[in-house]
Amino acid sequence: MLDYFLIVSQQVLILFILIAVGFVCGKIRLIDDAVAKKLTDIILMIAMPCVIVNAFQREYNPEMLINLLITAGCAFCIHLATVIIVTAVFRDKDISRKKVLRFGTVFSNCAFMSIPLQEAVLGAEGVFYGAIFIGVFNLFSWTYGLVLMSGDKKQMSVKKIVTNPGILGVVIGVILFLCSVKLPPIIGEPIRYLGTLNTPVPMLIIGFYLSQVRFAEVFSEKKNYIASVLRLLLIPLAALGVMYLCGVRGTMLVSIVISASAPVAASCTMFATKYNGDTMLSVRLVALSTVLSVVTMPLVVALANFLSQ
Repeated sequence: MLDYFLIVSQQVLILFILIAVGFVCGKIRLIDDAVAKKLTDIILMIAMPCVIVNAFQREYNPEMLINLLITAGCAFCIHLATVIIVTAVFRDKDISRKKVLRFGTVFSNCAFMSIPLQEAVLGAEGVFYGAIFIGVFNLFSWTYGLVLMSGDKKQMSVKKIVTNPGILGVVIGVILFLCSVKLPPIIGEPIRYLGTLNTPVPMLIIGFYLSQVRFAEVFSEKKNYIASVLRLLLIPLAALGVMYLCGVRGTMLVSIVISASAPVAASCTMFATKYNGDTMLSVRLVALSTVLSVVTMPLVVALANFLSQ
């Protein structure tokens, strides 16, 4: 368990070095808000779908299909249970604060932080399960998350869900997987190369946003600690316990826990900005949970690996 903890810690620290580069780029204004938004669009609309499609480039077998369905079921239950928990915990009279705290606790950075870690620690199979988790994440974020942050159910539409790049990537990937279609190198290699952007660029973006906040303010918000403890420890540990009791083991268990133990999603700030949430609170929440995750993720993931044997 100690060896695995050190391996995960090393991978998390590598990601944090990349974040530090983004932090410096933000401080010297090599990256500004406009650049960060454009880079985010590139990751969400191009690199992430490529990572997901590439993850499903494997030969079909019934066991993997069953694992796909189990992972989707686990991810769905984790999100649903978290929605119920945050509804009970966060009842702030300030609506703009309440919706940020709820959104931030429900949605982990399962794309930006988890996929690079899953790839480094678990390989292609870990990314396969991580891609499924992202599909469920996108389903919830463009239904529950959108209604929560906008306060308007009319904002939710089938079109927005279906045309979401993350959902499209999963759909295309699953179809290719079920049909055992192996993309020719002239298509598959560009997809793989574009997917490699998903490790360094998101870390630079996170680093930039960290450079925009005062750390004294980051560590002074009490409710951010409650949200961070739920996001980083209680939710992933509860998920780990329930999945273990239900017989989930191996790479699937560890991969799901990595996704569930990631810090607050960067999309929390994006949604807050677009729908008049407390934007600075969201930035501080993302910053606090990201900093704390350098300690919590190795601990939780090492425990998951120990139990997965």
